[in-house]
Formats: sequence, structure tokens, C-alpha cells
Amino acid sequence: MKILIMAGGSGERFWPLSTKKNPKQLLSIVSNKSMIKETVDRVLKIVKIHDIFVATNIIQVPGVKRELPNLPIENIIIEPAFRDTAAAIAYGSTVIARTEDNPIIVVLASDHLIVDEDKFVESIILAETEANKGNIVTLGINPTRPETGYGYIEITDKYLFKPTKAIKFLEKPSLDLAVEYTLSGKHVWNSGMFIFKYKTIMKELEIHSHNHFEVIKKIKPHLKKLSGIKLSKAVEGFFPMFEKISIDFAVMEKSKKIICIPVEIGWNDVGGYNSLLEIFKSDRYGNIAKDCNYVFVDSNNNIVLSDNPKKLIASIDISNTIIVDTKNGLLVSKRESTEKIRKILKLL
Repeated sequence: MKILIMAGGSGERFWPLSTKKNPKQLLSIVSNKSMIKETVDRVLKIVKIHDIFVATNIIQVPGVKRELPNLPIENIIIEPAFRDTAAAIAYGSTVIARTEDNPIIVVLASDHLIVDEDKFVESIILAETEANKGNIVTLGINPTRPETGYGYIEITDKYLFKPTKAIKFLEKPSLDLAVEYTLSGKHVWNSGMFIFKYKTIMKELEIHSHNHFEVIKKIKPHLKKLSGIKLSKAVEGFFPMFEKISIDFAVMEKSKKIICIPVEIGWNDVGGYNSLLEIFKSDRYGNIAKDCNYVFVDSNNNIVLSDNPKKLIASIDISNTIIVDTKNGLLVSKRESTEKIRKILKLL
């Protein structure tokens, strides 16, 4: 079994804590370890370090090396351009397949929280069995609430940790639809975790996303034994040929070989500042303060963070607000307005 950790994201929703060079996956947001280190330590329970590969971009390579000093340098796959997850998974899997004939590959995000690691490991081992049958397996998160921020998967039967057929991948719903999905007993959250054999994913790409299959065919003769920046330079001319599309749209929504395992593993995609409300316990006024010294008067339901634990942050008559103070900048936002962070980044 090989692990492909997707670590090329920019972490925009955590600005100014995160930057292009030091995005969310390289930050210690949920513990004293970076999120990518948490991810690697989690899978070291089932594989060796040389079985773990990290797909990222040239800007973030120094941070990946810093956080994962024991990872073999040749296991850092540098994508020469961002062409969405279908290209990243097709290319990363092909690079990994040089090391073993038709390996089982587990695709994971680098920046998700999983509390119940034992159940996660059990789920991956179960998924490996299903992948050996020629299926593409995904872990579906048993929904705990109507959530409009996640995609959903409609499944045949929802029995926890029992493989079932995936009927349909569904985009982020309206609140009414999210309520319907949550009550149906036939829907789970799309975690974005996939397990498959290399030849299975390539066959499905050939059928459902021929563009990616053809580009990979062109790339293969240039892989040789190159790694790192030399490999990235060797294939960079081919990356613009990839259609820019997610793996969900390219394959998962079309394939008849998708098996879903409904799970409860304490999963959170840590998608933005408001997700910290689900991770950390607030004080009796509803405030969450992390890595700072926060004092307040008549202030409640705030999220306050800093990159300096000694930083003093004070508020008076401030409620439902996010305050993030770092050396990169100061963010003050209403909690319901954090999606507009991207507009700030465009202005910058």
C-alpha cells in the first residue's frame, strides 16, 4: 500500500495565519504538530515512511521538508502547475507506480483532522480489501448535522464500516437539501479520501476522462528515474494539456466502480476559522482564543488567534467576530463573512 498526500493547497481561508509558502497544512492549527505531520503520523500505523508520497508545488517544498524531515526526498512529488485534483491524482499515482507494479494507492488530504485514528486505520484496511477487487473506494463521513459546506454521496445502505455501493456524488447543497440528505439515512459527506489500484484508476480515466489518460501516456516515457525538481522540469510542458477538473467531476460522478464505506472517525476538514468552533472548547462566553493572551469586556462568541503566544489581544463590546493577529497582517471579520477573505487576497 502506498499513500499519496495532497499538499498543494494555498490555505487561503486561514489568511493571515497561512501564506502561499506556509499554507494551512504546514501550520499547527489543531495541535502542537503541523497538519501534514499529523497526517503522516496517522498513516505510519499502517505503512513505512518510504511508502508515503507528498504531492505539492515548488513554493511549498521547503516547508514540507521542514515538517517531514524523515520523508525520503524523492517521495516529494513537485507538480509543475496546478491543474486540479484529477491531474494531481493521475500524475502522482503514475509517479508512485514506478516503485511497484499496480500498487494500491490511498489518496488523502494533508490538512484534515481525524480524531479516532484507530477507526481510521480499520477503515483503510477494509478499503484495501475492496480496492483489491477492482473498485475505487471512498470513505463517507456519517453526517452529524445539515451541512451546506460539504459535498454528499448518496449510497445504497448506510451501515457504519460496511462497504456499500455509491449511487451518486452530489454537490454542496442548499440548506433545505442538506436537511433532506441528513434525515434520509442514505447520504454521507464526501471526505475526498480515495483508495484504488493504479490500473483501476487509469482504466476509469481512460473511460471517463480520456484527456487525463492520454496526457499520462505522453508523460510516462519522460519519468525515467528522475525525482524532485528535475522530474518537474521534465514534465512541465505536458501539464497545460491536462483538463483542469476535479477528480469528482472527471471520474467519481461517472464511474460504476465506486464503493463507499460510511465511517465515524471524528473527521473535520478544518475548512476555515469557523471550523475551530467544532474542534476547541469555548469559554462560558462562547469565545475561543488560541496562541494569544486574550482579555475582553462584554465580548462573546469570538474566535481570536495569533502566531505569538505572548501577544495581548483585548476587545470591548465585540461579538461574533474573528480576530487574527500575525506578522503577516491583522484580520478582523464577522464570523459569517469569512468567505470574503479571498476578496481581500485579490486586493492584496
